[in-house]
Amino acid sequence: MALTLKLRQTLQQPTMKLLINPWFMATLLITLLLTTPLWVLLSFLFEPTNANWAHLADTLLPDYIINSLWLMFGVTIGALLLGVPSAWLISQYQFPGKDVFHWALLLPLAMPAYIIAYTYTGLLEFEGPVQSYLRQFFAAQTVTSWFPEVRSLGGAVVMFSLVLYPYVYLLARAAFAANGQQLMNASRTLGCGPYQSFFKVALPMARPAIIAGLTLALMETLADFGTVQHFGVDTFTTGIYRTWTGFGDTTTTAQLSLLLLGFVLTLMLVEHWSRKKAQYFSQGRKSNDNSLNVLNGRQALIAILICSMPILFGFIVPGLQLLYWAFTTAEYGLNSEFIGLIWNSFYLAFITASLTLLLALMLAYANRLANHKAVAGISRFATLGYSIPGVVIAVAVIIPLAGLDQLINKWTMAQFDYQVGLILSGTLFALVFAYMFRFLSVALQSVDAGLKQVKPSLENSARTLGASRWRIIRQIHFPLLQTSLISAFILVFVEVLKELPTTLILRPFNFNTLSVRAYEMASDERLADAGLPALLIVATGIIPVILLSKLIGKPHG
Repeated sequence: MALTLKLRQTLQQPTMKLLINPWFMATLLITLLLTTPLWVLLSFLFEPTNANWAHLADTLLPDYIINSLWLMFGVTIGALLLGVPSAWLISQYQFPGKDVFHWALLLPLAMPAYIIAYTYTGLLEFEGPVQSYLRQFFAAQTVTSWFPEVRSLGGAVVMFSLVLYPYVYLLARAAFAANGQQLMNASRTLGCGPYQSFFKVALPMARPAIIAGLTLALMETLADFGTVQHFGVDTFTTGIYRTWTGFGDTTTTAQLSLLLLGFVLTLMLVEHWSRKKAQYFSQGRKSNDNSLNVLNGRQALIAILICSMPILFGFIVPGLQLLYWAFTTAEYGLNSEFIGLIWNSFYLAFITASLTLLLALMLAYANRLANHKAVAGISRFATLGYSIPGVVIAVAVIIPLAGLDQLINKWTMAQFDYQVGLILSGTLFALVFAYMFRFLSVALQSVDAGLKQVKPSLENSARTLGASRWRIIRQIHFPLLQTSLISAFILVFVEVLKELPTTLILRPFNFNTLSVRAYEMASDERLADAGLPALLIVATGIIPVILLSKLIGKPHG
């Protein structure tokens, strides 16, 4: 009833009044500018395919599709096996160390997939310490015959599962906690044992949340470039990169990117469907510590093992390997060049985070002040970038900017007989623009959530006392939004620091960052030299994990 009334009120608002609303126009302008590369990319849907596409379709494209599907299947199994049991134990039982596991299970989120891939390659390859140790006890040929190859499709599945299961864990834990211990107790009074209660009651009710978390993990898997490139697994991202850098074929690269977008769109539809289903499962009460069953003895030991394994192999082991590499290479690695890498990475992240935060603030205020569905819908469209793989965004940005550069050069040649060069596509402008499109969603969600906490009655009271809009923003909103603004800034800052494929394709000539240096060292098989930049990226990535832990705060958030 309320929804019908709201819709009727919305439709009754005059269209002209909306069109002259400055907040609507500002939102529309920002969205059009940010999404221009995406429209340009979509225009290639209508371009005829060429010989390069025919060659890809006959040779590598089937591998891209099959490998991507196998990766998604494997990560689905791995993320569910690691995320769901740990979420169930944390939300439903008391056992020693639970308060530590509660937040430590999120730590692998700080480890980019391509960095954990470098560490396990160093540990498990033929010359690594694990195989070298095993050869001391067994014949070398024997070890080689049965020891698994880490640089493989299976190895990539394990790497992704170890760092992406927290998405499943986080949402599944919230769903299990929301279902409440009372519901589990009720099922047991009806004759269900612990396993039956889990499989017949808890798991079906938490299914939408688990699917939503799994969808996020699979979207990250499809977007990855560094891991699959390092392991030699041909997927869409490696194909797009090779087609762009090898053939320089804009049409085929764009059409390959659109095919990858089709996979991403399918996952987004699945996530949307799971969210709609989730609304039927929000009526239960959250558990509290006093109502949870206490595990002792062997049961407690099993719970500790289940919760500690993902942390051990997803964060502690690769973290220790990075520390070892960093210490062994610090003598020659900590030089002026490395300081330059830190400077490049940090000031690039600082500029991007500042500009993205400014855009997010404008869109969030436009939503609040215009209070119209059209404004909300348009601003949501501007945040599509986070769902699109970095390599696709890089291609989508460079195509129109390169075309614009050509037009500018033609004009300057005609007018002044002088070429200005690549002033857009060959500079940091392209990189910052791509980052802003990709990470605007991260900043907007944080700012919007903070702004919704500010009661409209505060603004109304200030207005009745004669305060201007800017004074309300400065003296009421800004102090109340400080935590949200800082969180949004840090989240974007860290995402930029970790981003690899966008940086690799769009960076200006002779401009390196920490992520690119780690990639270059790993590509040259100098894994130990990748330790210092990789360690700094991981250390910085822990900050948003701490913020996330504090945000969910209570043991059963």
